[in-house]
Amino acid sequence: MALLSRALRVATAHPGWIPSQGLGLRPLTRAAGPTTKKSVPYQRTLKEEQGPLVVARGPSQPLPSEANVVVIGGGSLGCQTLYHLAKLGVSGAVLLERERLTSGTTWHTAGLLWQLRPSDVEVELLAHTRRVVSHDLEEETGLHTGWIQNGGLFIASNRQRLDEYKRLMSLGKAYGVESHVLSPAETKALYPLMKVDDLYGTLYVPHDGTMDPAGTCTTLARAATARGAQLSHPQVIENCPVTGIQVRTDDFGVRRVAAVETEHGSIQTPFVVNCAGVWAGAVGRMAGVKVPLVAMHHAYVVTERIEGIQNMPNVRDHDASVYLRLQGDALSVGGYEANPIFWEEVSDKFAFGLFDLDWDVFTQHIEGAINRVPVLEKTGVKSTVCGPESFTPDHKPLLGEAPELRGFFLGCGFNSAGMMLGGGCGQELAHWIIHGRPEKDMYGYDIRRFHHSLTDHRHWIRERSHESYAKNYSVVFPHDEPLAGRNMRRGPLHEELLGQGCVFQERHGWERPGWFSPCGAAPVLHYDYYGAYGHQVHQDYAYNRLLGDEYTFDFPPHHDTIKKECLACRGAAAMFDMSYFGKFYLVGQDARKAADWLFSADVSRPPGSTVYTCMLNHRGGTESDLTVSRLDPEPQAPPLAPAFEGDGYYLAVGGAVAQHNWSHITSVLQDQRFRCQLIDSSEDLGMISIQGPASRAILQEVLDADLSNEAFPFSTHKLVRAAGHLVRAMRLSFVGELGWELHVPRAACVPVYKAIMAVGAKLGLVNAGYRAIDSLSIEKGYRHWHADLRPDDSPLEAGLAFTCKLKSAVPFLGREALEQQRASGLHRRLVCFTVDEKVPMFGLEAIWRNGHVVGHVRRADFGFTIDKTIAYGYIWDPSGGPVPRTALWPGDRLQGDRDPAGASQTPPASPPHIFHPSPKTKHP
Repeated sequence: MALLSRALRVATAHPGWIPSQGLGLRPLTRAAGPTTKKSVPYQRTLKEEQGPLVVARGPSQPLPSEANVVVIGGGSLGCQTLYHLAKLGVSGAVLLERERLTSGTTWHTAGLLWQLRPSDVEVELLAHTRRVVSHDLEEETGLHTGWIQNGGLFIASNRQRLDEYKRLMSLGKAYGVESHVLSPAETKALYPLMKVDDLYGTLYVPHDGTMDPAGTCTTLARAATARGAQLSHPQVIENCPVTGIQVRTDDFGVRRVAAVETEHGSIQTPFVVNCAGVWAGAVGRMAGVKVPLVAMHHAYVVTERIEGIQNMPNVRDHDASVYLRLQGDALSVGGYEANPIFWEEVSDKFAFGLFDLDWDVFTQHIEGAINRVPVLEKTGVKSTVCGPESFTPDHKPLLGEAPELRGFFLGCGFNSAGMMLGGGCGQELAHWIIHGRPEKDMYGYDIRRFHHSLTDHRHWIRERSHESYAKNYSVVFPHDEPLAGRNMRRGPLHEELLGQGCVFQERHGWERPGWFSPCGAAPVLHYDYYGAYGHQVHQDYAYNRLLGDEYTFDFPPHHDTIKKECLACRGAAAMFDMSYFGKFYLVGQDARKAADWLFSADVSRPPGSTVYTCMLNHRGGTESDLTVSRLDPEPQAPPLAPAFEGDGYYLAVGGAVAQHNWSHITSVLQDQRFRCQLIDSSEDLGMISIQGPASRAILQEVLDADLSNEAFPFSTHKLVRAAGHLVRAMRLSFVGELGWELHVPRAACVPVYKAIMAVGAKLGLVNAGYRAIDSLSIEKGYRHWHADLRPDDSPLEAGLAFTCKLKSAVPFLGREALEQQRASGLHRRLVCFTVDEKVPMFGLEAIWRNGHVVGHVRRADFGFTIDKTIAYGYIWDPSGGPVPRTALWPGDRLQGDRDPAGASQTPPASPPHIFHPSPKTKHP
């Protein structure tokens, strides 16, 4: 039996060789082909539950001719989705598995469940999985799923890592997750075999644990089938490969799912859920749906028996990129390496198979494991487990209805976390199918988060998926940016701003200005794969060096640079390039009806008006906030507007969520059968915004229009000429200052920009980026969608009731839910905090009242005008009752988890030229 220490020495000294399970050495096999003869932790379970692997002789039971939902794939997500569909009362649901349950990627997973993640939604999803596996299934079926609660231990080798864990702990308190920060000595007492002299501390979560994949999926299937006895028998049909997806086109030209084809017949169905794991891409292609994921080898080894390891918690040593999972009286050792192996040709014959372990790749984990638990140096390797897993460009799952095909849902791309997220995501998928949307905010998982130009861009998907894999255990810093998949979509001012020191951020393919460095240009270079696969690491990489300054939970070195941008905007003016915004036209015979239904505010105003509004879902949650400008029906000048009959509106939405907005609007138009068009002009137009007290004086010299308050009121727009070019000027502000947005044809952006900057140089105009926007807007109290405002937040809870036409009789999507919420009282409210001590905050911090957690911070930033940190978070009454309108209980003082904080329902006080207390305040 090879020892881990010998594996480390041999692999280092003799690349291309790996330790044998017996005596001597054998050549390294790099072939992608799988083998099924491996000693794996779940071999006994598989044989007992399912019998030996045999050649499929046909489906395990007859196929129905029709079904209400067909789930494809019998792994964790497929079984969880079927179970939750049954639990919600869906009749006629069918799961099709091409081999046996768990045969693809689920069967060999490590099965770890960690309750704390840097997202409140993920914490809730994990909590539901844990509840299902540790309690619900056993109570329903009388079967043990294999859940073992032995706790989890996160290792911190430096202060920043421990700061990250403290943020997780703070968020966990808001959701009842018990956790403790331990000193090295306390860690040693808990885990005597651990080396602790190089530790800064640890985070201990006692109710973490592990799941048995086979036991869990088998129990889920039995529970779903048992519930089906009262429904129409949800069926699990094994040995039934899917060969095609039939699609129909309805009378309005919309593609919809019609049936699932198999080797043994077809099933008519309106809903298909693609839970096929690494094979999800192939299933998607059957339906003409793009599935942005890649398949990679992912491995761990199982040790021989270790005396004294029994009952120890599972360990994640993020800095060593290794995890240690308790496996009875042994350990499973795995991690995430910088050079994972891609499975280039995904085989559809793969089932209960594994790859040969490439020790050249895996060896890096051994060193970290031995350093953390030294007894491993003399411990043998009992088995190696190297199987396929699917990974995505942002290391988040792919869920929801595909924008290309109505009724086709995704439940895949789980980045080796399908077991731990499966219960929560299965429940949300079931709600999505039944009710048209999930209960929780699932935007971060929704397939619609990716722009359509990226979902089949193999080069981008490969680069981003590699980086996400390699950085999986990296500290999650608030202002980190990817180095992979950059420069995919660039605005018309990109080169101009780059030369002036712009440090760009990336948002779903778009490069947008983050801040401006006085040290000169810092271009984003091609991806070097962190030196993996023979790539040369970039030397003296200015952008990477500036990005490294962001790797802190303190103020970064360029804190004062961002301050100068903010104060220039408050004192004079700032130029913001917002070209990455989504720019849509809604035009046609039913455009006014569609606008009335889609938008919560009254947008049926005279042409030339611009309205800030929200778009809601049927639960009253906020799918978007945006500006809607009513267009004059007279012929326009392309590309500033298309020719149209009927009514027309121009929509400006945040670029990071443009695809989400497009998909939401499109779905509503289809469901309501409105006769109108949605036209995307995002690539055709740039967007230059001039904000600040001097903006009128600057633009008056550039635009051929009277910019006085009487001639150009706030919240209006006009077609004007700027430096000889026709542009659409809108008088709007997103920072609480006098300002205009110029929507400019792409070819005219550079000359218009240069003309403005030439005039502005005399009046203090500066370039500024989104870091300044974040600070300036939070001072004003403007909401940021998907931070302060999400699909599970209503405008009433967020203090945006003024965006809802509830005083009118006009129906709109979500109105009934808002009226019910208003009648019963709000059980959550968004509250603003300022922190007296000069400390940074970034969100996730728990909010306390009289020793009880009453919420957590969603968004925080430093307000340079008031020289304080500002935070926004939702609070609730622990007793479960409505939160008072003031959002404060009389006589109480709320405080954040780290620092005393005063709370109010309005933005913080600041100099008179910051117009508040509410975003609807009139501007001069």
